[in-house]
Amino acid sequence: MRIIERRLGDVTVVEVFGRMTLTDCPGRIKDKVTSLVFQGRRQIVINLANVTYVDSSGLGELVACHLTAVNNGCAIKIASAGARTRELLNLTRLNTIFECYDTEVLAIDAFLSVAA
Repeated sequence: MRIIERRLGDVTVVEVFGRMTLTDCPGRIKDKVTSLVFQGRRQIVINLANVTYVDSSGLGELVACHLTAVNNGCAIKIASAGARTRELLNLTRLNTIFECYDTEVLAIDAFLSVAA
């Protein structure tokens, strides 16, 4: 698994590549988001367009990211989740805690529209 961080104005995009599983990414996404939160980055988009597989530990990573962000006055939005990942978010009802957007641009725009 690989993670790329990009900053677009006040929004930080965390783009994830590969598999989000117990053996592929234990804690890496949460560590990245925690680092961003403690750097003062308040608006974070996690782009899942290039994620090929997510298991329960991958979902747990996303929940841990959400909790870290919320507990520190930050917000996370999910962008470009694949069909299977969206289905998992729906089945687990995690879609009720995450704001999910079809594209990265829509997720970023959602932050910008709140600020305006």
